[in-house]
Amino acid sequence: MKIYNTLTRKKEVFTPICGNKVNMYACGITVSGEAHIGHAYQALIYDVVRNFLLFKGYDVTYTRNYTDVDDKIIAKSQEVGIPADEYALKMIENIDRQMERFSVGEPDMWMKATKNIQNIIDFIDGLVQKGHAYPTSDGSVYFSVQSFPNYGVLSNRKVDDMLDGVRIANDEQKREPLDFALWKAAKPGEIYWDSPWGKGRPGWHIECSAMNKAAFGEQIDIHGGGRDLIFPHHENEIAQSEALTGKQFVKYWMHNGLIKVNGQKMSKSLGNSILLSDLLDKYSAEAVKFALMQTSYRNDINVTDTLFPDAEKHMTEFYTVIKAVEDSGLSAAEDYVSPVADGFDRAMSDDFNTALAIADLYGYFKKAKSLLSAKDGRAVNIINDVKKYYGIIELFRTDASAYLEKYAKAEADPDMQKALELAEKMQNARLQKDYKTADGIRAQIAEMGYQVMITKEGVTVKKA
Repeated sequence: MKIYNTLTRKKEVFTPICGNKVNMYACGITVSGEAHIGHAYQALIYDVVRNFLLFKGYDVTYTRNYTDVDDKIIAKSQEVGIPADEYALKMIENIDRQMERFSVGEPDMWMKATKNIQNIIDFIDGLVQKGHAYPTSDGSVYFSVQSFPNYGVLSNRKVDDMLDGVRIANDEQKREPLDFALWKAAKPGEIYWDSPWGKGRPGWHIECSAMNKAAFGEQIDIHGGGRDLIFPHHENEIAQSEALTGKQFVKYWMHNGLIKVNGQKMSKSLGNSILLSDLLDKYSAEAVKFALMQTSYRNDINVTDTLFPDAEKHMTEFYTVIKAVEDSGLSAAEDYVSPVADGFDRAMSDDFNTALAIADLYGYFKKAKSLLSAKDGRAVNIINDVKKYYGIIELFRTDASAYLEKYAKAEADPDMQKALELAEKMQNARLQKDYKTADGIRAQIAEMGYQVMITKEGVTVKKA
């Protein structure tokens, strides 16, 4: 299997650092607000990566973190008038509830910044001792970018070019404009911890480096996060970690695309953030996942007004076929190997290509419907394989009847429902030979934009 490595800017054959063991870490949520669709997407993508690696036989340990102390969290806690640690805990509880509704898998280890303060202090102290970091007179500590010649390797930026953009914002406490905070001196009223440099709290970038080292040691196989984290967050992680250990920090860097809403970047400032709770009040978790995974994880996702309704429609259609096959009484064919296993493995082994895997579903379900009509047991083989393999990417894990009962009705076109009710009245009038009433109802249905279809299964309507 191959993974696109942001560090080398190409797909590479995946070879773990140590035999069959895979250690992977994904940057989690900064808990300054409620969980939104971007948080859900990132959690989904790296859970799917973990699931597929397990499917391929690797021994995977997967870690995610919560950033539960930073400037934004402190600002929000002051805004609502409660201590920063209480605010962070409350937000984590809220986020966990929504992620549980989203039914995304838990990592093997959760890490929190506030539970790793001593690890962070030790890490910073090591950098100071090696000359890669320096304390300032106010009790802060900064990383010296000039001390790390490889700075910019991940983002493909040159230090001289970066300097042009930061000279104006230089902090008087810093020796050089690009230097970044490892430890921030506490301001009055802020949460703090004691350290060799005074009362303060960690800088954002150091948290992940220290937590990675605490969880896995000096090197890991896969580090994931959103593309917006490449610079400066992940660039700074490399600098900190490799300056301390002298070893390559991460072998494979993975970065997912960003969420756009009707072509615009999703952000609080634009007022177009989509909360996960709002999505799950309207659509099934599987429909949301289906919608998000229709795009390759490295590309941006454009959320339009039709993205999630269309996804729910497709999932309802798929589950309708699943239920029909399961209710058919057919037995699986003994000698038939469905195309699902090979197709799924081929797609996912090519840099976790969920877009291709999902595109293949339409052909599988079309074939299953055709075989079902012919009362051919191979339909059962296909559906069994779809549920088995696509369960790895968290689809088709729900009982078909339960899914359809909950979501097929919820997503039905209300105008079509009204047209169907009228069609039933029309058919009753026809059966009573009241053709004048029946014709009048048919005309009313036509004015609504629907056409009546009378089949041996009963009466239905379709768009005219």
